[in-house]
Amino acid sequence: MLLTITCTRPDGAAWAASDLGYLLHKNPSRIQAFEQSYGVAQVLYPEASEERCTAALLLEIDPVRLVRGKAKGTPEFSLAQYVNDRPYAASSLLAVAISTVFGSALHGRCKQRPELAETALPLRIELPAVPCRGGVETVERVFAPLGWEVRATPLPLDPAFPEWGDSHYVRLELTGTLRLADALSHLYVLLPVLDGGKHYWLDSTEIDKLLRVGEGWLVGHPEREWITRRYLNRRHALVQDALARLAELDDLEPEQLGAVDDTDDETTDADASAAADEPVTGGEQEVRPPSLAVLRRATVLNALREAGANRVLDLGCGQGALLREMVADKAFTEIVGIDVSVLALRIAQRRMRRLPEWQSKRVTLRQGALTYTDASLRGYDAAVLMEVIEHVDAPRLGALEHAVFGSAAPGSVVVTTPNGEYNVRYEGMTPGAFRHSDHRFEWSRAEFAAWAHRVGETYGYTVRFEPVGPVDAELGASTQMAVFTKGIAATDSDTKGAA
Repeated sequence: MLLTITCTRPDGAAWAASDLGYLLHKNPSRIQAFEQSYGVAQVLYPEASEERCTAALLLEIDPVRLVRGKAKGTPEFSLAQYVNDRPYAASSLLAVAISTVFGSALHGRCKQRPELAETALPLRIELPAVPCRGGVETVERVFAPLGWEVRATPLPLDPAFPEWGDSHYVRLELTGTLRLADALSHLYVLLPVLDGGKHYWLDSTEIDKLLRVGEGWLVGHPEREWITRRYLNRRHALVQDALARLAELDDLEPEQLGAVDDTDDETTDADASAAADEPVTGGEQEVRPPSLAVLRRATVLNALREAGANRVLDLGCGQGALLREMVADKAFTEIVGIDVSVLALRIAQRRMRRLPEWQSKRVTLRQGALTYTDASLRGYDAAVLMEVIEHVDAPRLGALEHAVFGSAAPGSVVVTTPNGEYNVRYEGMTPGAFRHSDHRFEWSRAEFAAWAHRVGETYGYTVRFEPVGPVDAELGASTQMAVFTKGIAATDSDTKGAA
């Protein structure tokens, strides 16, 4: 089996393509061999320059080692244990080699180049033979939603006899700009999925492995159920357990998955840890307080109720976490969710389908960019921008302000955003780091207050501030919220919470 990973340095980049060796923890200047229970894995670099670097993982399978220790009476055809496609076609054995040989890279660890481990790199991954009975369409279905440009070429049964047609193998080339850890996690999960079989014993620990390696992308994948079934070899009990846990992550706290690019449902590891700072004991069991995501949604809903809003816009609705809670309250008679991500809207739509009709019929989902005006959004009682503005580039904030406060001009606007001052309270966060890789900024309380007051004065809104979550005496709360109300005279309480 052969896997090659090629990295090309963009013009002006401060790093060299050969730094791929640091990320993989394998020296480009020599060939390294790693004994496996079923053969030998070798890592070598066909090319390693500052502009372009290719790392190759070559896995040689020993069929005798592979069947060593098999119990007598195995139902497999005895010769098939020795004569099969495993030495040639990517399978779960290659996935195992990825985890053992490139384990640190798979988990995103690199002491020498930590900043590069978090950088999206221009990558090309090539596999000369990948088993996939579903053909090119299936390969596209699983890799394309993850940001890959997919080129899958069917391999003929025999080049000498083209009339025999194609085999169920493809030559696979993936091109994209992703973190190396994400690229390896995709391969680790999806190669066995495409193969349709695992060549080792499966138990409940495989579920933990799937959720851990698939963290950040599996829960939002449109084919997650099919992927889960194939990964777990269709073992009914394991599949049901895994799907239940995925559904729980999706429906209850998808934000804890960290890397899903979804503004409403996004909460980082730092946010999630806020709920686990101080467990509350009750009887014999330990009860933890609600997560920051839960507190944030509850605070936003309370603000909407206080505003007397019936028709509400959820701008940047993401996967629909807030929508799901709004439809449970009959006071919200019309709810419109808007997001730029088609994938997030598909997930939100699936969530709405699970609800009773009297709830789901009050929700409309639409794709749209919040930096463009839309006349159909005018006349609503309230709009929500929950964990949205920090994803907008500073030069484009003005366009968002005009589209929401100037053009749509709802009666109230509720805005939440991280309090950058609070980040020092999160263990493991480096100084100056943001809670999410897609954040363009994380404002202090003073910066947020200055922005909110300027927007209010420009578009005729008064503004009040509320903390979200436990309040630190020195640094305030982890999340800050501003509630804009159109055309109401300011009072002394309007600035409470901004200091």
